[in-house]
Amino acid sequence: MFIVRDQANCPAKAVLQQTRRHFFHDCAVGLGSIALAGLLGDRPAEAAAAPPSGPLAPKPGHFAARAKHVIYLFMAGGPSQLELFDYKPKLQALDGQTVPESYVKNKRFAFIKGDAKLLGTRRKFARHGECGAELSELLPGLATIADDVAIVRGMATDVFNHGPAKLFANTGTPRFGLPSMGAWITYGIGSQSQDLPGFVVLQSGPRGPRGGAPLWGSGFLPTTYQGVPLLQGPEPILNLSSPAGFDEQRQHDFFAAVKDLNGQRLDSVGDPEIATRIAAYEMAYRMQSSAPELMDLSGETAQTLAAYGAQPGKSSFANNCLLARRLIERGVRFVQLYHTDWDHHGNNDTHLGKPLEDRCRETDGPAAALVKDLKQRGLLDETLVIWGGEFGRTPMGEPRDLIGRDHHIDGYTLWLAGGGIKAGQTIGLTDELGFYAVEDRVHVHDLQATILHLLGLDHTRLTFRFQGRNFRLTDVGGQVVTKLLA
Repeated sequence: MFIVRDQANCPAKAVLQQTRRHFFHDCAVGLGSIALAGLLGDRPAEAAAAPPSGPLAPKPGHFAARAKHVIYLFMAGGPSQLELFDYKPKLQALDGQTVPESYVKNKRFAFIKGDAKLLGTRRKFARHGECGAELSELLPGLATIADDVAIVRGMATDVFNHGPAKLFANTGTPRFGLPSMGAWITYGIGSQSQDLPGFVVLQSGPRGPRGGAPLWGSGFLPTTYQGVPLLQGPEPILNLSSPAGFDEQRQHDFFAAVKDLNGQRLDSVGDPEIATRIAAYEMAYRMQSSAPELMDLSGETAQTLAAYGAQPGKSSFANNCLLARRLIERGVRFVQLYHTDWDHHGNNDTHLGKPLEDRCRETDGPAAALVKDLKQRGLLDETLVIWGGEFGRTPMGEPRDLIGRDHHIDGYTLWLAGGGIKAGQTIGLTDELGFYAVEDRVHVHDLQATILHLLGLDHTRLTFRFQGRNFRLTDVGGQVVTKLLA
């Protein structure tokens, strides 16, 4: 693709259009020829060993990067920071009392009113590691890597409903149609993988995340950069395998015809999506062998499988954590794992008792195993790992059948490890009841700016001109959180 990562400094429109015309003409011959040669199996040895080319070829950032890959463990639904990370003695003392009006005046919540009763946690907390991180009994795995992570207690977002809040966390806006973080990153610096997509999505839990495919979409960026969901089983990508009876010669003829048609159309209209399509056919051919090999965990040692709690052939967060490591080993730039059902309001199957315990049991051990495995293999320093959801939970209980909390946007928690992060620290502080960040507040746009910075990208310069204005992941906000940097 023709990429301008700092469109504010791009040439005049006429020059840009002329350059694009030259590029697309070359792309029709160069990329199309490479794709066809690869598909027909007659690439010379030196071409096979060449670095990745095309829209996803690695590109330099704006400055030296500290991380090469991202693994984002997204806990969809909003984990309760008050049960997991942020113990509040004052909240415990006032358990069952009405919220002081000063805390909730003119505030809106998703479901409850401001006169709801305060709710202390029923979970025990203890300090762990040399850093003394205070963690819940529900996170024994995280406790074993306390000195390898940075905990951010002062997170804040703008949106308190699930779908828009997930969009905000992933795209920088609550509206549909803008590129996701993984799309922005692969647009900016490409990928190191030649046989797999640059941005891969893995899902676990009883259903998909609210917001769906736009959470990993490419928006107005070329579709090359959108996330590719991988499924468990023998066919990780739907329609990737050749149909029964479609032999090698027929595939040869089909791709040759499609290449010719796409090349002619690209040369005629200069549509970047056609160049994307040509590259996609080449990638699809290579993935017919690389994707099944990736998903096959039988080559992992029994010790590794046990550490993650992974079971070959199963669909689970544990398997996906192990797959995430395998993906970044193969050069994939951005891997995002969604695990659903963290929305603990207080219904029969969504409360702060067994359902919360189940979610923690499903995710805590595998996430810790991932960090340990990356560290043991020498990959943690170049891989940024993030754990968190779209928002947190209120200090008030929600009056439903069982114990639960409402959505809360003003002071929740996530953690990060590896990839240039200063480990063994907790930054940010909420007030004595856990309502608001009162020290080192980190807005979602600040987190996004920091992630880009660690990958060597200036969030104010990674832009794309669309509908008459320059867009960026952080909209018009965002500051790099320097306390997080090693």
